Amino acid sequence: MTDQKTPRSAAITRRVLLGSGAGAAIVSSGLLHAATRIASTDFVIRTGELSIAVTALSDRAFRVRVTPVGAPLETPSEMLAPIAKPPIPKRIREGSRTRLMLPQAQCVWDEATGCLSFHDGTGNLLLSEASGSRHVAQSTIGNEPTLAVTQGFASPADERLFGTGCFQDGHLDIRGLPRRLTQVNTQISQPFVLSSKGYGLLWHNPGMAELNRPDRPIVLTRQAAAGDARIADVTTSTGNARVERRDAVFTGKFTVPQGARYAFLLDLGRKMSSRHYVEIDGKPMTDHTNLWLPPTASFIGELAAGEHSVLVRAGDEDMPVLNFAPVEDRTTWWSPVSEGIDYVVIAGPTAAAVMAGYHALLGPQPMMPLWALGYIHCRERFHSSDEIIATAREFRARKLPCDMMVQDWQYWGKYGWNAMRFDEEHYPDPAGLVRDLHAMDMRLMLSVWSKVGKETALGKDVAAKGFYIPGTEWIDFFNPVAARFYARQQNQKLASLGIDAWWQDATEPENDDLVGRPIYAAPGRTQPGEKRRNLYPLQVSRTVYEEQRRAYPDKRVMILTRSAAPGQQRYGAATWSGDIGHDWETLKRQIPAGLNMAAAGQAWWTVDAGGFFRPGKGQYTDPAYQERFLRWFQFATFLPLTRVHGYMTDTEFWRYGETVERIARLYLELRYRLLPYTYALAAEASATGMPLIRPLVFDFPHDPKALDQVHAYMFGSAIHVAPVLAAGVKTWDVYLPVSEGGWYDFWTGEHREGGRTHTVPMTLDHIPLHVRAGSILPLGPVGQSTAGLLGGALDLLVYPGRDGTASLYEDDGLTYRYEQGAAARISLEWKQATGVLTLGSQRGTYPGMTNSRVIRTHLMRPGNSALSVSRGVAVDYAGRAKQMILGT
Repeated sequence: MTDQKTPRSAAITRRVLLGSGAGAAIVSSGLLHAATRIASTDFVIRTGELSIAVTALSDRAFRVRVTPVGAPLETPSEMLAPIAKPPIPKRIREGSRTRLMLPQAQCVWDEATGCLSFHDGTGNLLLSEASGSRHVAQSTIGNEPTLAVTQGFASPADERLFGTGCFQDGHLDIRGLPRRLTQVNTQISQPFVLSSKGYGLLWHNPGMAELNRPDRPIVLTRQAAAGDARIADVTTSTGNARVERRDAVFTGKFTVPQGARYAFLLDLGRKMSSRHYVEIDGKPMTDHTNLWLPPTASFIGELAAGEHSVLVRAGDEDMPVLNFAPVEDRTTWWSPVSEGIDYVVIAGPTAAAVMAGYHALLGPQPMMPLWALGYIHCRERFHSSDEIIATAREFRARKLPCDMMVQDWQYWGKYGWNAMRFDEEHYPDPAGLVRDLHAMDMRLMLSVWSKVGKETALGKDVAAKGFYIPGTEWIDFFNPVAARFYARQQNQKLASLGIDAWWQDATEPENDDLVGRPIYAAPGRTQPGEKRRNLYPLQVSRTVYEEQRRAYPDKRVMILTRSAAPGQQRYGAATWSGDIGHDWETLKRQIPAGLNMAAAGQAWWTVDAGGFFRPGKGQYTDPAYQERFLRWFQFATFLPLTRVHGYMTDTEFWRYGETVERIARLYLELRYRLLPYTYALAAEASATGMPLIRPLVFDFPHDPKALDQVHAYMFGSAIHVAPVLAAGVKTWDVYLPVSEGGWYDFWTGEHREGGRTHTVPMTLDHIPLHVRAGSILPLGPVGQSTAGLLGGALDLLVYPGRDGTASLYEDDGLTYRYEQGAAARISLEWKQATGVLTLGSQRGTYPGMTNSRVIRTHLMRPGNSALSVSRGVAVDYAGRAKQMILGT
C-alpha cells in the first residue's frame, strides 16, 4: 500500500467537520467517510490509498495517524491520558503548504513532498518526515489482519538521540543505532526518543517496534562448539535453576561498497541469551556476558570498502542472525503488527519543555512515599521473619541508615508459587513482622508475581475462572475482570497485613511471553498477544495501583517492577535494570541504560547495586569484588532509588569487612543528608515529568562534547556525577560541561573550569562529584531513617559564580493530601552581583509541619568541602521571606 499523491487529494480540518453537522460526508478520490468518525481530528489528508490524520493534543504536541482509506482515523490510547479540552490549532494556507499553529508548536503539510514537518512555536524546524519513507502494508498475525508499517524521519548529522529505555548495549546516543523494542529481563523498551534538536517523539504502538532496522543479512556458518561446558546457577520464572552452558562460534564474510559507518543488529534467535560477542576483521565490536541477556544487541562500526570477516561467539543453543546497513541521515521506525502509523511529536525547544509536554499527555504522576528515597535493603533472599528483624536491628545497631527491608520470592513455601500466603513455619505472624519493622521506622516491600502457580489454591480458582493467558501461568491483565480479581486477592491476602510496598517481578511477562498467545480483547473474544506485546507491565502496575488507592486512599502506593511501558508513570511504579551481572563492564553499561530510561520519560529507575549475579561465597573477602561493590554502591547513591540486591547472597555491608562498611556508611549518610534536595527533585518529577537523573543534553544542549559523555550525568540540576568504572585507579578523567562560573569539587571544594577534561585525584572513598556554580544545595541532618528528617534545621550551600535558583518542597511524605494542596514550597534565589540569597515566603502548609526552623547558609569558597562547612550565617525561618547578604 503506497502513499503516492493523486490529483484528487483533499484536506479537511476539525473546525470544518464540527461545523458540517453529524450527517455530513467527505468525498475524496471517490471514497466516502462519515464525519463523525474523524470529528476529533484537526486535519485529514488523503494521499493515494492512505488517510493521514493530524490531531492537536496540547499546546505543544501533535498526534499523526496514517491508515488505509476507510479505516478509523481515531483509536483510544492506553499510553496517553484522556484530554479534557484539546486545543484547536490555527490553520494557514501557504501555497502548496498547510500550516497548523499552536502556541508552542506547528505542523506543516507539504503537498509537493508529501511530508509532514514539525516546528517550534516561532516556526523553527524541529523534525520532518523523510520523503518516500511512509509505508503501510497489509499483513496477518495468526488468523487476524494487521498492518506492517514504516515511517522515517530526517536526522541531520549533528543530531543526538536519546531514549527507547533500558538497554544493555552500552549506547547513550542512539542516532542510527538499530534497536528491537521488546520486554525481557534486563531490557525495558520505551518507544520514545528525545532529540538534541528540541523535540520528543512517541511511536504510539503497543506492539513490538524496531528502530533503524537493518536489512542486509550476513550468512553465518556454525563452527565447532568452543570450550568446556559451564554450570551456572540462574533464576527462572519457576525458581532457582542450575543450567549447563557451552559457547559456539559462527563465522561469515560480507562486502560493503564504500567506506562508511555501518549499523549492525545481532539476533540470537532465542527469548534470552548469555553472550553478546561480535568481532569484525579480528576487532571486537561488542562484548558482553551475563547469565541472562536480551536476545538482540546492536553496535555501529566504521568500515572500509571491500570484504570483511565476522565472528560471533554465542551460546551453543543460540541461532544467531546478523544484519547490517549503512548509517543514514534518518531515523526509521518499523512495526510488523499495528493499526497504522501512529506517532506523537512534542515540541521543546528544551528537554525540560519536552518532558513537561510528555508529562501533560501521560497524565498525573503521583509522588513516591518519602521513605522510598531512603536506603532499600534487598537480598536473595530472607528465609524467615526472624532473619528480617535481626538484620533490621543490626542496621540500627551499626548506625547504617535504612528505610526498607525487602522480602524476595518463595516466602510462600509449601503453599506454592505466588500463592499470596506466607508459610507460617518461617513467617508465623506477617502482620507482626510489619509492626516490628514500623517500630524501628522501617518498611517492608514484598515480592509478588503476575503469575500464580496452577497447583496453588489461588491458581485453581484462577483456572476455574479462565483468567490465565492460555498455555501459561500468567494472569491475563488485559481482562478487566481477571485484573480486578488479582488485585482484590493481593489486597485481601497481603495488603491487609500492612505491607508497605510491592515488588511486582517479571512483568514483561518473562520473557516477551505474549508472542504466539491469545489474550483478552473483549467479552468472548481474544486477540493475538503481539497486538499489545509491550503493554503487559502497564496493565499490572495499573491494576495494583488502582486497587491499593481504592482500599487505602490515604496511603501512598510504591511499586517496584522489572518492566514498564509509557503511561506507567501514572501508577506509582519504579523500575530497575533486572538480573544483571557484577563485573565492571556491566556496571559501565548501566549508566547509559538508566539515562535513556530518563530520556524516555521514566523518572524512577535503579539497579541491583553490586550486581544481581554475584561471584559466590568468596565475594565477602575478595578485595577485587569489595572495591567493585563499593563503586556500584557509590553510583547507586546518586540514583532515584538506592538499593542493593544479590543472588544467593547475604548483601549486608558488614559482611564485607570494616572498609566496605565504613565507606557504605559515608554514602548512606550522604544520601540521607541530601533528602531535602532529592525530595524536591521527586516533586519536580511528579509535577513536570523532569527525571531525577539526566543525560547532559537536559542541561547543556549546546555543548557538543557534553552530549558525547556516556558515563557522566546530572543528579538534579546541581550535581554532576562521574562514577568510577575501573579497578585500582588513582585519578579519573572528568569532562565538565561549559557552564558560567565553572564547577566545584564536592569533596574538596576545588574550583574547576567548564568545557575542559580534568584529571581528578581519586581514592576508594570518593567518586567524582561536582556542584555547578550558581547552585543552592540543601543538606539536612544525618538520620537513621527518613522519618522526621524534613522540616527541621537545614544547611544551604551556595556555590557562587552565576545567578541561581532552587526550591524546597515538603509534605507529610505518606499520604495523598498534597493532591489537595497540603504541601509547602520555598523558593531560593542567589544573585551573584550583589551576593544576596533570598529565602522566599513559604507557600502552603501541611499537617504536622513545623512552624519555624533554623536555616544556616554557607557561601562556598574554593577549598570548602560540602561535608565540613563552617557554622555559616544562621537565621530563624518562620515562613516569611528573608534576604541574607553572603558576599561574592
